[in-house]
Amino acid sequence: MGELLRTGLNGSALAGLLSGLALLDAPASRPSFVQGMGRWLGWADAIPLAAALNTPWHGSTTPSRRASSAGAVEREFERVRAALLRSIDDATGTAGSRRRGPTSDDSDFDGHRQRYVALQQAMHAAIEPLRAQLREAVAQQSPESGRLAALDAVMAQVLAPREQQLLGLMPTLLEPHFARLRRAAQDAPPTQWLALFRKDMQCLLHAELELRLQPVQGLIDALRSPPQGSP
Repeated sequence: MGELLRTGLNGSALAGLLSGLALLDAPASRPSFVQGMGRWLGWADAIPLAAALNTPWHGSTTPSRRASSAGAVEREFERVRAALLRSIDDATGTAGSRRRGPTSDDSDFDGHRQRYVALQQAMHAAIEPLRAQLREAVAQQSPESGRLAALDAVMAQVLAPREQQLLGLMPTLLEPHFARLRRAAQDAPPTQWLALFRKDMQCLLHAELELRLQPVQGLIDALRSPPQGSP
């Protein structure tokens, strides 16, 4: 499990946070991007990747329509990100207007696990359609952007099972942290240690959200860049 996490998360804010909470050992050295991808991709994955790189472009969108499309999907990105952040803060009881004391189900980790998994499912359900929408907008920019969009589609398909396996380990990593905080505060009221745990859980979810949004942010960056040869 540790090797899988170090390979998939190395260099990310989520990996740094896991190490800071003593939930994951820090790697001795950071592998290069090519080395990291080589551990995740098999030889069979090279076939669809090569096909994506050679995908012809069929876009014909005018500059004005490209600008309108870019603005719309960027606004949708901000809306989705803000909604997911609110959901995380509400579910962890850390939202400013919804701070709450410990409840009966807080003393057992199962309730926190269920909330974490539900939030992961909500992230996936919201981000995947957004990524597809952005991919379509990027594909209309230029031949180079069209190939980038096709490559992103293949990468999403190839890496999705690895990503789900990796991020599915987050609640399992969080449980020992919950147990350590509870043991360390046996003679103290639960208010303090549960508030600390909920804050740590919120931070992990925020970092996971940013990790999940990285491909989307990359597509937005491509969308903001004018196509080569454009005025």
